[in-house]
This record gives sequence, C-alpha cells and structure tokens, in this order.
Amino acid sequence: MKFLRTAPTHRLLAVIGGLIAAIAAGTAIAVAAAGPGPVPPPSTLPDALHTALAAPAVNGITARISFTNHLIDASAIQGADPLLQGASGRLWLSADHRLRLELQSDNGDAQVVVNKGSFWVSDPASHTVYEGTLPADTASSGSQDTGKQDTIPTVAQLQSKLNQLMAHVDLSGAIPGDVGGQAAYSVRVSPKHDGGLLGAAQLAWDAARGVPLDIAVYARNDSSPVLELKVSQISYGPVRSSVFNVSPPAAANVVKVNPPASNAAADKAGAARKGKRKHAEVTGVAAVASRLPFTLAAPDSLVGLPRQSVMLLDWSGKPAALVTYGQHLGGIAVIEQTAQPTGSASQSQAQSQGGDRNGLNLPTVSINNITGQELDTALGTMVRFTRSGVTYTVLGSVPPVAAVDAARGL
Repeated sequence: MKFLRTAPTHRLLAVIGGLIAAIAAGTAIAVAAAGPGPVPPPSTLPDALHTALAAPAVNGITARISFTNHLIDASAIQGADPLLQGASGRLWLSADHRLRLELQSDNGDAQVVVNKGSFWVSDPASHTVYEGTLPADTASSGSQDTGKQDTIPTVAQLQSKLNQLMAHVDLSGAIPGDVGGQAAYSVRVSPKHDGGLLGAAQLAWDAARGVPLDIAVYARNDSSPVLELKVSQISYGPVRSSVFNVSPPAAANVVKVNPPASNAAADKAGAARKGKRKHAEVTGVAAVASRLPFTLAAPDSLVGLPRQSVMLLDWSGKPAALVTYGQHLGGIAVIEQTAQPTGSASQSQAQSQGGDRNGLNLPTVSINNITGQELDTALGTMVRFTRSGVTYTVLGSVPPVAAVDAARGL
C-alpha cells in the first residue's frame, strides 16, 4: 500500500480540488481536533505533502472509524440505516489490498469486503448483498505497484501546482494537529467563487506515513460536518487473513454486479467510441430540439441565471437533453427525458434510486399544479416531476426554494 505516496501530482491535487466539486458537496472547517496525542511541528503545505508522498509503505491498517452523515434531514429517513444516518465502525486493510469496512447500527451492520479479487457489499436497510469480482488487472494490481510508481514531485513542483489551484480555491496551510492518536496535518479547501451551498472541505493525513485519517465536507455557514469519515483509533501492522474471511448475511437478497472492463479493455473501448463519436456531439437549442421526441424546455434564464449550454444525451438508448444555467457550483442543471411508463419497471428504478424500500421517503411538491418529488439536502436540492410524457429533473447546489422556482419556470 502506498496511499499518498503513489498518487501522481495531478491526482493529489484532484483529491484536494475534487473535494470542492464534490458531489454536488461543503465546510467552514475547524482545524484538526486537538487531543492528547502527538502534534507534528509546523510545516508549509508543500513540505508536508512531499513528506507524505515520500513516506514508506505501511504493511497493514487496523482502525476504529466514525462516519457522519447529516446530508438528509432525519425526518426523511425511516429506520436506522448506517449509510444514511451515520455510524461508527471498524476498518481493516492489508498489504495485499484486502479490505473490510464495517459500519454498525441497531438495524444491522453495513459491510464492504474485498478479498482476493472478489467483493461484496451489504445494505442492512434493504436486506440486500451486492456481490461481484474485480477485473483481473485490478485484483492483481498489488504486484504491479512498484513498476507503476510515479516519480515523487519536488517541493518546488508541488508549490507550483498549488499556486495554479489557488486561482480557483482558497487553501489553508498545513495545519498541525492530532487525529486518531496520530500526529497529523490537515488542509482546508474552500471555493474562491460561487460555491452554492458548499462551504469547504478538509483532508487530514498521518504526518509521518501519509495515510488519510479524516475527510470532511461542510455546508456553507455551518461549522459541523455534513459528511465525514474519520479515524478515531489506528494501528499499523500486518492484518490476519481470518479478518477478511467473513460471509455475507445468509438471508439477504443477493444481487450480482457485473464488473467494469479491465483498464486496458476499457481504454481500447473508449478510444473506439471516441473515434466513432468525435463528431457526434450535439449542442445548442435548435440542434438538440430537432433530435428529441418531445418539445425541449430551455428558457433563456431560470431564477435569474442565464442559460449556459444545451447538450443532447443518450439516456439508456433514448435521446434526452441536459440544459445548464449559471456558472460554478451555484448553477442549476436540468435533465429532460421521456417518462417511463408506470408499472413495475419504474417502481424498480425508484427502489434502486433510494425509494421507500431503502428507507428514504421523499416529500412531494407542487410544480404548476403537478405533483413532483423534492430531495432537500444540506449541499443541494433535486426536484423531479413529469409533465405530458416528459420527466424533468432539476439539480443544483441551491436552496429548495430556488430549485422549485426553477422547476416552475420550465
């Protein structure tokens, strides 16, 4: 395991910057929690990152973890789902890339197990287990790490990349602290321009080993994390094989998951698709509207945001449209597609996307006398409704009132 050590420079910066774009994701982040453990000496951010990248590999991890999830209001959640409500648990990671993650709740344990090329994920709320095998090159990647290891960037190179990143975001320095009993540095990232409901994000790592210890996302004007995965205790050393030899719940419904193609096959297929479709992108109101089996709704502006782009989508083999308004994370996206017929197919899709079966009960909202659904989270809002055989999905890191007003403007 190389962790931050093997991450190429652009990927390391993507981790920092990607925490911002996260997800339609947020923070007014606090510094790393001060505790009784050791605290590293003051350091510049490039120096701290360079030390993490150059750290020797560890040969195993055993940790207690806590997962915080305040993304969705508790009143919209039925039951005790550790994935939706947060939980504490344990994590094991071996030197040969076997993984076990366990989140515990009164409603059962959610687990993720990766062991010798196979994996399974259990969801206690739906009594479902997802099973599959990893692509061959992924499963054997442990033996290939040395040959693929990137050259460690210099401090000067890291500083140059950080300077480029700071044109778009505000970065703290390396904040020394104690996380999970380990001397750690953390970095705070916040959008320099309109970030919608996103405030900032935080990443903390073991100062000596480069192992991530805390990842948190905060909403605008909120000092408590909306999403956080944090190590509370951690130890380094070999992990027994028996830890990973656990079986899924026997009474669960098993869903087989087809693995993605190997990297080589995916790259080859992607190149072939790109070659066939490099002139096939359709954009613009008139061009997209001519390809749709329904009338495109693309007003010049929504809730005061000017229209930015219109793009044709392939939605499960059927033409659909993506219309965007505004810029940065505070913008709004509208997806327009042919509505599915009512019945078992649509019900199955609703369940797979988090319907009542998984414990998530979406409130209804009126869109010009049509009943729609609204998902209100701390980091953004989704509104969906169907009109005249067309389903409209409005998404944005905006408050519910803005998303509903945008939907009513279509």
